Amino acid sequence: MNRRTSGLVLAVSLVAATAAMAIPVTPDKDGAADGIHVGWYRTSGPYTPTDDTWWATRNRCTPDILGERLICGALRILTRAAGRTFEAKMAEDVALPLPAGWDLMTAKNSSLIRSGHVETPLDLADVADFYRAALGQRGWTEKDGAVITPDRIEITFTTPYAPATLRLARRDNKTIADLAMRKRADATAGLSPRPGQVRLMLGNHTDEAATITVDEQTMTLAAHAGEKLTDTEDAAKEASDLPKIDLPPGKHLVTLRVEGGHAHTHAFEVAAGETWGLLVGPDGTALPIRIY
Repeated sequence: MNRRTSGLVLAVSLVAATAAMAIPVTPDKDGAADGIHVGWYRTSGPYTPTDDTWWATRNRCTPDILGERLICGALRILTRAAGRTFEAKMAEDVALPLPAGWDLMTAKNSSLIRSGHVETPLDLADVADFYRAALGQRGWTEKDGAVITPDRIEITFTTPYAPATLRLARRDNKTIADLAMRKRADATAGLSPRPGQVRLMLGNHTDEAATITVDEQTMTLAAHAGEKLTDTEDAAKEASDLPKIDLPPGKHLVTLRVEGGHAHTHAFEVAAGETWGLLVGPDGTALPIRIY
């Protein structure tokens, strides 16, 4: 084995070791595993129900030269392995299925809601088939009256715990899946939107100030401002000075810019009566989290 080959094997081995250590196994951790950035927040106490918030983004390796292609091939194998580990851990804690091939996901499991948001390049029909099969195995029953169009599917379920809704949309060459089971019908004023409206709560997970523009409203958040805002109702009360926006239901355009970085635009769809957190993630990625 020549020196160049030995060096490549060593590099890949180091990457593998890094990936193995990067999956979060304790609360309040962040990391990157071969293109997978993950975060996990948990709040709990003797008189407070456990509240989990998960998010993850996957970066695609796009090499330009042969050497990079060899590294990327190894990284893809490691990424798939790291992704499966993360998916199993997330599914265990949040108890929601996660389709393979996702690029972005967020999840919430609190006393108010169990929810998941997934963005994947998979086709709309493939994602719908995955959820129907996975949720059926969990004892969820699909109700009549599903809304099905070429670029949108909405299905309601009865579950052993509470009613649930799956909303799928095809947009910008990806399928966006929002799955939510609301456990309680009431929430504090800090979390509940106005009648007929949608509440959007903002947070910044990065080490830099971030600017967020929702439609034509622009706000600036300091580094780490409100990054755990989505944990509990008490956190929402304590962070009452952070931006909260009431929006009409429908599609909205969000632009995020982290200080010193490029602007990122993200479109998302919300329905009346919902409350969402929008977290500025790594590199200015928008992380929508359904919290009520």
